Amino acid sequence: MSGGDYNMTPPPLVGGGWEGGAAAGTIRRGKDGPPPQPSPTRGEGVTRRTLLALLALAGTPAFATPPTPIRIATLKFGTVNWELDTIRHNGFDRANGIALDVLGMAGSAAAKIAFEGGAADALVADWIWVARQRAAGRDYVFIPYSRSVGSLIAREGRFTAIEDLRGMKIGIAGGPLDKGWLILRAYAQSRGFDLKAETQQVFGAPPLIARQAESGGVDAVLTYWHWQAKMQARGFAPVVGVADAAQALGLSPDIPLLGYVLRGEYLRENPAAVAGLVAASREAKALLATDDGAWTRLRPKMNAATDAEFLALRSGFRAGIPGSDPVDEVAAAKLFAVMAELGGTALVGDARTLPEGVFHDAP
Repeated sequence: MSGGDYNMTPPPLVGGGWEGGAAAGTIRRGKDGPPPQPSPTRGEGVTRRTLLALLALAGTPAFATPPTPIRIATLKFGTVNWELDTIRHNGFDRANGIALDVLGMAGSAAAKIAFEGGAADALVADWIWVARQRAAGRDYVFIPYSRSVGSLIAREGRFTAIEDLRGMKIGIAGGPLDKGWLILRAYAQSRGFDLKAETQQVFGAPPLIARQAESGGVDAVLTYWHWQAKMQARGFAPVVGVADAAQALGLSPDIPLLGYVLRGEYLRENPAAVAGLVAASREAKALLATDDGAWTRLRPKMNAATDAEFLALRSGFRAGIPGSDPVDEVAAAKLFAVMAELGGTALVGDARTLPEGVFHDAP
């Protein structure tokens, strides 16, 4: 035997034992020999490959448990996709016993329809919506994902306080029930300024509001955090942050607004899968919090036109990563009461207090 080659052909023996045949690898029985054995069709090569294949199979579990699929409905271009892509690219889902199936949706309404109709196991939404659904009898549960919220922004140096916006036009992404807008209204009221009555508001989609701001069509903007990040890279600056306004009102700025929403039934039937989702999410966040290379890979998906926009988006995402401690439900109840007072039934339905069971207490 030389090198890594094996000669599997038995040597001829003298007498009545084994005898080499005319063809390579052929075995004939002598008078007292054992019964004939199958002959390799192509000599030692086939036999060696068969042996190696058997050795490989010996190390493979015969009955590996398949991962539990989790279908998540998300906006096609939502920032949550950066986390979900990181999970799948690094195999964090399968390492935790799940297989993510990301269902890209055209809008949040479509995602909610898919979830409510059973076409998705989970979606990303805010916990105020989950609280409204629970109050209406739907068993939905919230798992924190992000505490990123926006700010009221304007051209750098133009305004220094919210009171400076009296008589101005404000562009607001979303609608009059936007949670950040409601908190800013409460904050301004605490300072003797009726933000709704003493300004003009323009509501619209984030791209439209951004264009209005850049062209001077509006004086200030309240938009989603990732649009804010891009606008700050273009010369806009915060007048007041929603988190700062909440803190000034005695509300916790650390309550994650957005999260993964699942049915309570799914959670009870698949506790290991839900724990796997939580673990995979945390592993992805830990990587994105520290590894700039992970962001370089994601950059083509981030729609960042410049390096400044890319860095602002990366910083904004990192700033929104929540801690692993359970949500402070006392603080959440206080915030919910403010939302119910300002948003009324249009925002929270018939609920006036935070229903029990909104937040999943993940270990």
